[in-house]
Amino acid sequence: MTGNEGQKGVFNVIKDHQPRWALIAGCLLFFVAFQSGMIQADPSTGSKKAPSASSGQASFELTLPLGLEKDSLVIPKDNPLTKERVELGKLLFFDKRLSANETIACASCHMPSLAFTDGQPVSAGIHGQKGGRSAPTAINRVFSSAQFWDGRAATLEEQSVGPFANPIEHGFKDHDELVAKVKSIAGYGPLFEWAFGSPAITTDLIGKAIASFQRTLLSGNSAYDRFTMGNEEQALSANAQNGLRVFVGKGQCLRCHFGFNFSDEQYHNLGAGWDQESKSFADVGRQAVTNKPEDTGAFKTPTLREIANTAPYMHDGSLATLREVVDFYDQGGIPNPRLDPVIKPLKLTEQEKQDLVEFMESLNGEGWTVTPPTQFPR
Repeated sequence: MTGNEGQKGVFNVIKDHQPRWALIAGCLLFFVAFQSGMIQADPSTGSKKAPSASSGQASFELTLPLGLEKDSLVIPKDNPLTKERVELGKLLFFDKRLSANETIACASCHMPSLAFTDGQPVSAGIHGQKGGRSAPTAINRVFSSAQFWDGRAATLEEQSVGPFANPIEHGFKDHDELVAKVKSIAGYGPLFEWAFGSPAITTDLIGKAIASFQRTLLSGNSAYDRFTMGNEEQALSANAQNGLRVFVGKGQCLRCHFGFNFSDEQYHNLGAGWDQESKSFADVGRQAVTNKPEDTGAFKTPTLREIANTAPYMHDGSLATLREVVDFYDQGGIPNPRLDPVIKPLKLTEQEKQDLVEFMESLNGEGWTVTPPTQFPR
């Protein structure tokens, strides 16, 4: 999570000659939330140095684009970023041989050309089988601990290997089959020794390598960042600036999408996926992890960085455009017994809706361009 410094980019955004009422409302909301305990610090982040590389390995230094916070990086002590691990992880991420029929890679659902999503309402895995959720972006995952829409993976390492043993995704019976497949490719042995100091190949080390690569996928230096932190007054159009006022004011977006990464890293029931006829959710979301009734239908708040490049939206991909998302929130979500109390009708005007969309489009940045490998270990 972010500290107070991380909120400055959201708040110090309107120049003195422009109306400040929405900005003040956003500030008040932040401090009320902070005092009430809504905003919790992530114990794995804070003012600290990234873990150092092991002896004999080249440390990989992340270059953070404008707007991102070094003190909020989540890099485990037992998996420091190294050049060797990142390069190995990249190969594993793009290697389609790491599926039961050698047709699905991590990159099949997290495509570089689509901001590391797949552009589909729900993702397709092995044999074209459809899952039940939209693929979230892999960008800026270095700033988060819990992963997946329901937070079932406590670390990025755990998330990185989860899909391999899913019968709908990569299709391996278990992670032992994954390890056996990697071991069967002779060229990977030396790369694991290069990255970890041993030719041993395990599920844990596969996860560490892929997580290391994913931590290099960043998005910052957006028009919003250049406007708020780079002193480029022309970076945001007048409409986008008004959209920012709506974002922190009347739109109440800041309740969940705050901080430099525009996410509270928490779980909320918006009503997406609620079936009025059966009075139930086909996907209960966070409740499947916690077994708490109050978590029924709740899903994790995604980052808004690159949001214009990661359609469709919601955990089930049910909203095709950002305008549909704005209309969904404007109506107050979908009523259901567990609807988050912060979700209420907004009564936005047509112009406010258009401006809010334009502001969100200003959150597209740079730092995530990746050229897929053309050769793999043999």
